[in-house]
Parts: sequence; C-alpha cells; structure tokens
Amino acid sequence: MAWLQLSLDTNPDHVATLEEQMLATGAVAVTMGDNADQPVLEPAVGETPLWDQTRLTGLYPADADMDEVLQAFPAQLLQQANQRVEILEDKDWEREWMVHYQPMQFGRRLWVCPSWLEPPDPDAVNLLLDPGLAFGTGTHPTTALCLRELDGMQLHDQTVVDYGCGSGILAVAALKLGASQVLGVDNDPQALVATRDNGLRNGLPAQRLPVALPGQVEQQEWTERAGVVIANILAGPLIDLSDTLLHFLQPNGTLLLSGLLLSQADTLCAHYADRITMQVVGERDGWVCLRGNLH
Repeated sequence: MAWLQLSLDTNPDHVATLEEQMLATGAVAVTMGDNADQPVLEPAVGETPLWDQTRLTGLYPADADMDEVLQAFPAQLLQQANQRVEILEDKDWEREWMVHYQPMQFGRRLWVCPSWLEPPDPDAVNLLLDPGLAFGTGTHPTTALCLRELDGMQLHDQTVVDYGCGSGILAVAALKLGASQVLGVDNDPQALVATRDNGLRNGLPAQRLPVALPGQVEQQEWTERAGVVIANILAGPLIDLSDTLLHFLQPNGTLLLSGLLLSQADTLCAHYADRITMQVVGERDGWVCLRGNLH
C-alpha cells in the first residue's frame, strides 16, 4: 500500500498540538525525530525530553486530501513548521532494490543501475544512482512511469525543467537521453544536493544540471524556455503550481505530470484543460502519469 508523508519542523512547545492535529486529520502513525543533530542524554525520572528542533512526521493514506489536512492545522504554527508533503517509497520495492541490487530497465533504452554495479548492457543508456538520498529511485510507480515516458520521447537538444526533482533521477535520465540542459527545482535542500551528486556521478557537468529552490529560479531567464516540463509530486501541488509549471513551457512544449492516483486524474485534466489537454499515458498500481502539449 502507498502512503503520503507530512513532515513538520517545530520546537517542543508545539509538538503535542501538532501531533494531536495529525492524528485528528487521519494520520495512521506519528513519529518524532531530531532535526538538528542534537544528542538527548539520559532523562531524569518522569521527564520526556525532546530535541530543540524536532521533526514531526505523520503517515497518511495515499488518497488523503492533503490540502484539506493542512487547512485543519493552526495557520500560525504551520507557517513556522517548514511543512513538506511527499510520497513515501513503497518499502517492499525499496527492499528489493537495496538487498538484491538489481538494475532496472525502463522502456527500450534506459537502465537505472546501482552505482556500485556494472550495468548489464554497456551499450544502453545507463543511469548510475545511489538510492535513499531523496525521493526517486525508480522503484516507486510514479517514478517508473515517468522514466518509461522519457525513454520514448525525442529529447535531443531539449531544455527540460524537473520540478520537484528529489534524487534527480528524472533530470539525469533526461540528460542521458539527449537533453542539453535540465533545471532541477525542489523545496528540500537535501534534494538539490542529491540531484547535483547524482549528476556528477553520471559524468554530467554542473552547468548542464543547475539546481535551485523555488524562490531562487530566475523567472525571466526561464520563461517559456523549456521544451519539456516534468513534475512528479502530488495532485494538490500539481494544481496549485499549474501556473508555475506552464510558465516554463515553450509553445507546443510537453508537460509530464505524475504523483497522482487514477481517481485524481480527471480533476487534474479538467484543471489544465483550458490551457493544455492532458491525458493518461501510463498506469501502475493505481498511480498514473499524464502528458500533454501546450496549445
């Protein structure tokens, strides 16, 4: 079963309130962890110590409406909590990847291989990846769907934007498949580090794979510049960010969206319909990939 994960960075004074709200909005589990590498020594009797900077993580079913969930939280606390919602990788697939170290083929040309193994087909398009740095190893259905779609596209000399780049797997794949440059955007600094590292691991110069937080993107430079825009995030952000995603796209450019369930596809297609006609081009385990060309 797939899950969504809500992470909130907070201080001990607000942990109880936020934890109660997570459980009240449908979280099936809530965990707390250190967000600043601060040791917690043995407590005195009756004490329950927490880190000065605590990361609170709630686990929600994949079909949870995260926009509705977030609206239920006290707005002031949420604004201070560096909120992040992401798809949680399927643990069974991840275990297969990590334990058995099996390279995976996507489409006709593309292979994703653990960086410590020799690719099974040296003549294929081989993407070397260290999993676990950020979301995106190829094992989650949404990532696999995007990789298959990229493998079938003509990307030669294309400029691409990967919005919500995670580990950089889609950005690196696009470059290995012929794109001239890919901009990787993510609101998690660790994802930008992972994307940059995986680009270098695949022999890609940094200037071909620039990375940026959303607020750092040079809007004038990137307006209508991309021939392809990819966003493998979640249904809610895909709606909220529609203007941003289309802002990058050239006339007749291709938009590739994933991170949504089949039950959410009609809503997404309707939202974009007046500017771009989207259609389902792949489905796996209830997740889908949408593709369309700008009018």
